[in-house]
Amino acid sequence: MLLKAAGCIVSYWFEQMNYTYKKIWLIAFPVMMSILIEQLINITDALFLGHVGDVELGASALAGIWFLAIYMLGFGFSLGLQVVIARRNGEQQYAETGKTFFQGLFFLLILAVLLCLLSKIFSPVLLKHLITSDDVYNAVIRYLDWRIWGLLFSFPFLALRSFLVGITQTKALNMAAFTAVLMNIPMNWLLIFGLDMGISGVAIASSFAEMCSLAVLAAYMFRHIDKKAYGLYWHIDITILKEVFSISVWSMLQFFTSVAIWFLFFVAIERLGETELAVSNIVRSVSALFSVIVNALAGVTGSLVSNLIGAGEKKQVFPLCHKIIRLGYAIGIPLIVFALFFHQHIIGAYTENPAIIQLAWPPFLVMLLNYFFALPGYVYLNATTGTGATRTVFIFQVITTIAYLFCLWGLDFCDAPLAAYWAVEYLYVMLLGTQAVIYLKYKPLIPQHYNLTLFISS
Repeated sequence: MLLKAAGCIVSYWFEQMNYTYKKIWLIAFPVMMSILIEQLINITDALFLGHVGDVELGASALAGIWFLAIYMLGFGFSLGLQVVIARRNGEQQYAETGKTFFQGLFFLLILAVLLCLLSKIFSPVLLKHLITSDDVYNAVIRYLDWRIWGLLFSFPFLALRSFLVGITQTKALNMAAFTAVLMNIPMNWLLIFGLDMGISGVAIASSFAEMCSLAVLAAYMFRHIDKKAYGLYWHIDITILKEVFSISVWSMLQFFTSVAIWFLFFVAIERLGETELAVSNIVRSVSALFSVIVNALAGVTGSLVSNLIGAGEKKQVFPLCHKIIRLGYAIGIPLIVFALFFHQHIIGAYTENPAIIQLAWPPFLVMLLNYFFALPGYVYLNATTGTGATRTVFIFQVITTIAYLFCLWGLDFCDAPLAAYWAVEYLYVMLLGTQAVIYLKYKPLIPQHYNLTLFISS
């Protein structure tokens, strides 16, 4: 899913507020690569399942996003943890970074166990009322039965990542991500085709990959981080934990909400049929490659805006956003053109079903064109986050979600084609961006919470 490590790189340019295209690219590229590596696991899962069956391919979309919504609760918390660790590191209170890390690790471990148990109890009940197809429902449950235990590895990983980003030692992150991908691909092949485990094999492979990436980060910390200097000794301090949670709570809610609406989108698609659900999972998988660019540039925007506001350069916020948007178009448009010309080959890599390949073209086209709206929408939204207005961003998210769900509900009564459902995404990103632009234009930008938002992006 998404790496929020821009801040540690941004610090290098802290004294250089004239952000050229080259500087922005140098900051954004490693973040983009990290996110891409993470997304490759989801893409490979879809590629493998596409050759198992349409039901499994479609079910993996519902199951994967359901799991992702749960995961985002831990991810949102880890951002706050990262912020506090980074602040302590910037204040040269190095021993406090380790103490803060252990509060986050403790909370995330407890949260992982709790969410695993709650999911095992309630997910089958809730999903039974949301999914109409028995075949799809059974496939989703088979996936979650194994995938949910991955939280026991991914949440501690988030704590370790927050610590390493906070102290600006990020080399091991890419190594851990590469390890996850390298483990995931052969495990998928072995479990799906070798042991004929189908969608359950995908879930096991993903959880195993997360365990391996956790082992890499843990080994790195054990061998390369000075335990004494950074205060890496187990210690529980409720006061520090409360501080971290107060910063994280809005991020937790925002990320959970943003993914939850994706799940509801796929619930609406599932009611159209199993074929439409499989098509949508293919389109979603391809869209992940474009979201890598959007998320990386948007994440960098939040950090750079934090720097500008803190330096008293609030007039440079919009020029910076415009530069980042132009850079994003320069990167994305050639990829869009390539995807348009080779769409049949791209879709055909996921499935050999000619009906799915034919049905996928209209929503595939809609998804590609959405890039032109999503890029500025998320850049402006993250610029707002960079000002410290995390609660305001959450309110924007809630307003947009209500409008989005209302449109989806309306489509159910119109017998609309699949492409129309994907077109509602235009409304979503445009409404987010419009609210953010209005806020940035008319709300006085002051450097409140500057130290806390330097390492935050959403």
